[in-house]
Amino acid sequence: MAEVMENTESQTRVIITGPESTGKTALCCDLARHYKGIVIPEYARTYISALGRKYTYNDVVHIALKQLEQMKEKRNLKAPFLFVDTYLIITKVWLRRVFGEVPGWIDQEIRNTYDALYLLCEPDIPWEPDSVRENGGFMRTVLLNEYLDELKNARLNYYFINGIGEKRLNCAIEKVNKFIVR
Repeated sequence: MAEVMENTESQTRVIITGPESTGKTALCCDLARHYKGIVIPEYARTYISALGRKYTYNDVVHIALKQLEQMKEKRNLKAPFLFVDTYLIITKVWLRRVFGEVPGWIDQEIRNTYDALYLLCEPDIPWEPDSVRENGGFMRTVLLNEYLDELKNARLNYYFINGIGEKRLNCAIEKVNKFIVR
């Protein structure tokens, strides 16, 4: 079972989530620059790109554990903002969709992010295929709804993010500002 993370009161965690090709990485980096925060990059993309074979259930579980490890390492740094490029909700949905099973500890770890803000990126920007992406077209909307269900079921703080270019960034900044003044 994964180790439970401790809460660091002074750090605002913002988790960027959503379907493939919705600008999560760019948004994460832009927000980190704007707020002078720390980024936890998407581990799954790097890992799967380097595999040289089709990923397995154990690979996806490994990705989930690495996400937890990265979050714990960065939470120990004294930074006011931590921006996470994807996280366990996407991993959970992927495990369920592709392999039909999810380790029980993932739900507990998702609940441990009750104090974070999730920014759910809508698939309103053009799809950009690459060697790692699998779900374009209508599947982006299907996955958006699954991620939304997970956020609601876990009672997490979330906002939708939409728009293209600066509008998308400004939408996210508005939501982060709203969250930190609550």
